[in-house]
Amino acid sequence: MTMLPGFDKIIEERIRQAQCKGDFDNLPGSGKPLALQEDRHIPEELRLSYKILKNADCLPPEVELKKEIARTEDLLRGMGETAAKYRTLKKLNVLIMKLNALRNTSIAFEVPQQYSVRLVERFESGGKTGIQKD
Repeated sequence: MTMLPGFDKIIEERIRQAQCKGDFDNLPGSGKPLALQEDRHIPEELRLSYKILKNADCLPPEVELKKEIARTEDLLRGMGETAAKYRTLKKLNVLIMKLNALRNTSIAFEVPQQYSVRLVERFESGGKTGIQKD
């Protein structure tokens, strides 16, 4: 919606006059933060279900998967080159595939799997896997 030229100046002037007269003083909630609904982005028919799940400390599957991926990545960072690290890397890739399948979005928005590290290691070691048995 476009305003007529000068109309915004009239509005601003009237607001300024009302402020000077004190018309905005003592309004309900004055000086307090706005009480915005935290679930306003959730469709109304799902709000009750979401509230019940939130009160029961249940997370959506996507959030649980993201947390599991983060824990697995942290675990990988602390591991040496062993067969256990390879198994953990495979687990991480499976979790990432599950997350991508759950999202059902364009491939451009998918989380990349963690193969690049393995390829670089393989090239640097001259074709050997660099994995030691536990």
